[in-house]
Amino acid sequence: MRVVMFGYQTWGHRTLQALLDSEHEVVSVVTHPKSDHAYEKIWDDSVADLAEKHGVPVLLRNRPGDDELLRVLRDVAPDIIVANNWRTWLPPEIFDLPPHGTLNVHDSLLPAYAGFSPLIWALINGEKEVGVTAHRMDADLDMGDIVLQRSVPVGPRDTATDLFHRTVDLIGPIVVDALERIESGTAVWTPQDRSRASFFHKRSIEDSRIDWSWPAEDLERFVRAQSDPYPNAFTHHRGERIRIVSAAVSQGRYGGTPGRIFIREGDGVVIVAGADARSGRRHGLVVEKVRTEDGEEHAATDYFRTMGGYLTPRP
Repeated sequence: MRVVMFGYQTWGHRTLQALLDSEHEVVSVVTHPKSDHAYEKIWDDSVADLAEKHGVPVLLRNRPGDDELLRVLRDVAPDIIVANNWRTWLPPEIFDLPPHGTLNVHDSLLPAYAGFSPLIWALINGEKEVGVTAHRMDADLDMGDIVLQRSVPVGPRDTATDLFHRTVDLIGPIVVDALERIESGTAVWTPQDRSRASFFHKRSIEDSRIDWSWPAEDLERFVRAQSDPYPNAFTHHRGERIRIVSAAVSQGRYGGTPGRIFIREGDGVVIVAGADARSGRRHGLVVEKVRTEDGEEHAATDYFRTMGGYLTPRP
């Protein structure tokens, strides 16, 4: 089939590579210009560079729908559009243009975690598996009929980085398999159960701020969900911002006020956590490694030389 690819960053790069390695013909690529947004500088393999290397015409757009883009799409006459990590809404005059419409590839198990940064949110929420969905694009964000899904389990110490590498490896096979089913006429399209849908916004620095009223179990996942190279979970100590690089749930139960720097346990320092920490029935968060604003990483037992005081959401 003749394919136009809309995509960005490593997700789009993997999609384009799979298409280039397949029997399909990539007739044009549309991608976003480089961005200074923190999350868009991570996993930033260039779709444009890969396309140009293979002689595929490239158009750069922040948002689609202009007359020039529509004219190019009509001229190249794709059988299908394949999209992955396209960051803005595609209008129906684009997604309905090819005979087979537009196949969107999204890195969650839809209908849950539509929108942005699904792996991070899924890990924060303690999901047992994550994955990739190939679905038909329609006017609603990530809500079109599903043709194929693949999943991987989430382990007890997995980070968002681990889950990225596992799920990005699913992209090539799911794209090729979905296109084979569509071209052969064997695709089975399953409507999404919209009552189970959840939609997540684009992440910003505010989303990495630690709230010590959360239970330690939730905070431990919160730290793992923001592993390097993602912006790390952060808090403030004596007016200075520090990033929590690694942490664990305490063995003991500790009472008091959330955010209190309490006691050493194992290789770290326990921070009292949980809205009902006053009960003494909650575990604390054992902070193991921190990173200061100068980029230096410290063992928590070296950084917190004396106990007492508080970690706070703001200076």
